[in-house]
Amino acid sequence: MATSDISVKALKHIDSEDADYLISLVRSIPDFPKAGILFRDFMPVLADARGLKLLIDALIAALPVAADEFDVVAGLEARGFLIGPALAARLGKGFLAVRKAGKLPPETVSEEYTLEYGKAAVEVETTAIKSGDRVLIVDDLIATGGTAKAAADLIERCQGTVAGFSFVMELSGLEGVENLSQYPCSALMIMPA
Repeated sequence: MATSDISVKALKHIDSEDADYLISLVRSIPDFPKAGILFRDFMPVLADARGLKLLIDALIAALPVAADEFDVVAGLEARGFLIGPALAARLGKGFLAVRKAGKLPPETVSEEYTLEYGKAAVEVETTAIKSGDRVLIVDDLIATGGTAKAAADLIERCQGTVAGFSFVMELSGLEGVENLSQYPCSALMIMPA
């Protein structure tokens, strides 16, 4: 993958050699999952011990709010599940999984959102969020922001407060971060869609 199309937005406290190394681990896969889409895959970062440490360090350094301004880290299915627990553990926080509809056996609260090809929903267990919980939402990538906004709406319906969003990658030109403008947001890397 040529990394020249990836700009580093906020790799704070990481020297340029480490930033270049982290970026070099992100794969670009053309025409996946369908023709015309350039899929950005950060799985090689997780498979690399140095890359994983650099990623978590960078996410912490680029938090959109101070760590004492949130109580729990919520990861969006599915790749938010991969970075969220590591981030939460390093920060001494709990972790909350925001699941796709139909994946949780206990009673749930659900929030629907619109996709380009239909509707989907995210959900949490009814007891997962306590009134007043301050939640940092994390995911690997933000495109249009539909899933992220649905997760925010869900957390707020459960009487929680969205402290902010932390993303590894932002696809430029799709206005995902702009669609979340009422919340503090950070993204480590900006890439063309």
